[in-house]
Amino acid sequence: MDMTAKPQYRSGIVIRGEYIDADHVSFGGRSEGIEFFAPDPHKYVRRLPLGNPTKLSDLYRLSFDEILDYLVALGKRLEFESNPYLQEAFETACLTSADTPPLIKTAYRSVAQVFSRAAMRESAEENIGIDCLDGWRTSTLMDGRKIAVRAFGARAIHIIAGNSPVVAAMTVMRNALTRSDAIIKSPSNDPFTALAIARTMIDMAPDHPITKHLSVAYWKGGDETIERQLYQPHVVEKLVAWGGLASVKHVTKYVQPGLELVTLDPKRSVSIIGPEALLNEAARSEAANRLATDMGAFNQGGCVSARVVYVLCGTDEKGLAALNDFGERVYRALLTLPGTISTKPKAMDPELRQHLNTARLSDEWYNVIGGRDDEGAVIVSQIPERVDFAPLLACRVANLVPVDNIDDVFAVVDAYTQTVGIYPESLKTALRDRLPLYGAQRLTSLGYACVPTMAGPWDAIEPMRRMCKWIVEESCDPAKVAPLWETGLIINGTPVL
Repeated sequence: MDMTAKPQYRSGIVIRGEYIDADHVSFGGRSEGIEFFAPDPHKYVRRLPLGNPTKLSDLYRLSFDEILDYLVALGKRLEFESNPYLQEAFETACLTSADTPPLIKTAYRSVAQVFSRAAMRESAEENIGIDCLDGWRTSTLMDGRKIAVRAFGARAIHIIAGNSPVVAAMTVMRNALTRSDAIIKSPSNDPFTALAIARTMIDMAPDHPITKHLSVAYWKGGDETIERQLYQPHVVEKLVAWGGLASVKHVTKYVQPGLELVTLDPKRSVSIIGPEALLNEAARSEAANRLATDMGAFNQGGCVSARVVYVLCGTDEKGLAALNDFGERVYRALLTLPGTISTKPKAMDPELRQHLNTARLSDEWYNVIGGRDDEGAVIVSQIPERVDFAPLLACRVANLVPVDNIDDVFAVVDAYTQTVGIYPESLKTALRDRLPLYGAQRLTSLGYACVPTMAGPWDAIEPMRRMCKWIVEESCDPAKVAPLWETGLIINGTPVL
């Protein structure tokens, strides 16, 4: 036996209810020593598109409740303990992911929860409106015309992220609720989860319209032979792109009239803690536990995770002493988080470790708490500035920064700022009309950054609404709506000469 041979993992393709496990070629792998094989996409690319858009009509013979019934049944089959496809995806992820097995398992156990009937109904109602999904919303306008509006599904390619299996589940759920047709491009760091869900759909209902409107494939991003055939307005109407700056910038070159790009691009998040957090023992303990959760949950792997934390403690000697004590509390709280949501990281970035060790030697600038065993750390700035290596903060390493007033925080909030965890609630209320002007996109209670809801905007857009085509029908009765051929142009009741 060749003990130097690379572990090999094989994936397949799902095309509208058919699972294909043939014509494999090597795509290498993101993790060293692992080789990934998948069917040659060049042999199947012509089969991926839906073709005639009228083929979406079968989804409109389903009521919204019938779609929910299908998705709820799917969710029951996606329980991790009983689904062999998800278990296979989990085993592979344990080798390829930067996360540790307990965190990966928690993520896979969350997949089924995406398909909760109550959660899906709330998501559809809050993000779109079930009446617009299931029929036409009618109203009468001021000029007398009647309009009817409906959200129609679209043919779309979803370029999904691989940092959590929940992303694949949400994509499948949203595609079904909006009566759309999806081609999911699996990410190289998770080529198995979307495929596992699609295979479960085939086992459950191979001929169901929802099953027939989902395809899952892997191709190397930037393969123009593939993308020039797929990223065309006569093939799809929407590109929904998650992922890094390079991948999002890459797909922009295909955007043209008739092909809309919906981006869920990389962001960073911050926290803002008011002086109330340091007033007494109870407040210090509560705020420390909340912040430790926001920086430690899922080992700080998401855009939502806290990395730089601005504390309104003041920059004088008394304020710094309080902040250093608070940093110790946060570090201790971090180490006591449940192992299902936070663990010692699998590996720390060597460059980040080097920066930590360097900062430890500059105690007049920084107080580094922990981090000697790569378990995570809290860097307490002794000056009102974040560390210059802030973009590298990861693996449960956060930077506490003392500030004298909130204007010092506004200066570092921009369009890349996604989530802002704030303590106490009164401070959040005071800031909610100002932070968005600087670019902040989600304001939440400290401690809840890593448990977002599906029922609301994301990245300052409404992804589900953007996935739809919004169609309007107008009815104009000349007895009620001034006819142009008789009265000339009238706008808002005023003649335009």
